[in-house]
Amino acid sequence: MFRRTLSVLAAAVALATAGTTVQASAAEGVSRPGARVLDVMSFNIHHAQGTDGVLDIERIARVVRGSGADVVGLQEVDNHYSARSEWADQSTELAAALGYHVVFGANIDNAPPAGSGHRVQYGTAILSRYPITASDNTWLFKSPGQEQRGLLHATIDVHGKKVEFYNTHLAASSQTDRLQQTAQVVDLIGARKPGILVGDFNALPAAPESLPLQQAYTDAWARSPHPRGDGATHPSEAPTARIDVIYTTRGVTPLVTHVVTIDPAASDHLPLVGKVRVGP
Repeated sequence: MFRRTLSVLAAAVALATAGTTVQASAAEGVSRPGARVLDVMSFNIHHAQGTDGVLDIERIARVVRGSGADVVGLQEVDNHYSARSEWADQSTELAAALGYHVVFGANIDNAPPAGSGHRVQYGTAILSRYPITASDNTWLFKSPGQEQRGLLHATIDVHGKKVEFYNTHLAASSQTDRLQQTAQVVDLIGARKPGILVGDFNALPAAPESLPLQQAYTDAWARSPHPRGDGATHPSEAPTARIDVIYTTRGVTPLVTHVVTIDPAASDHLPLVGKVRVGP
């Protein structure tokens, strides 16, 4: 382990009443003493390059802003990485555009090129409407020839309640690595409560490597109402794979989950948003 600090009728009725159910659930969450209701997002931004080939960080910001998400886990984020993203510090730019707090987890971290004072970094980020009081990034298992991945963790102060938020992006081309990484993620999150885990897991929920996550946590899409669709987020313009997932621990209740289709061309993934109740 490497650690870095850092029946048809039923369906029709369900669809017809989805809005009412969501409103009632949210109202219940707000009325419970000590509870907090949050909209959380997972979004693989593909270094802000859309399926149209256009690099547009402001377009990513518009999607996040339009979703109303309070806390966002971003994957495939560049930080002075290369000319492909114009050497930008993307997480900082997004935070500034949204007025959010931010932490970045570098999973590729190379020395600055000649003439530059910035390290060459690529990884994940967490954006939050609420203050981030602590954060760390832990490198996950990597077999030779695979890209380094990590688990980024932030403690968020939501009106006086601490919420532990985790964001990850598992190996794209190695099931062997993902099997190791999911077990490691469950071990790392441990007993911290309440907690929310989001990410691009590069595996379907029914895949063997997803089993540790499915056993340890609640799959928000599977457990909460969703007005339409099957939860698929990739590829963005004709999604067939549900690989972007929101998981919650005990102490966090999914209220409603939906795929965001504001601008499918913004990235090769669609964002996933879940409304959750944190606390009693």
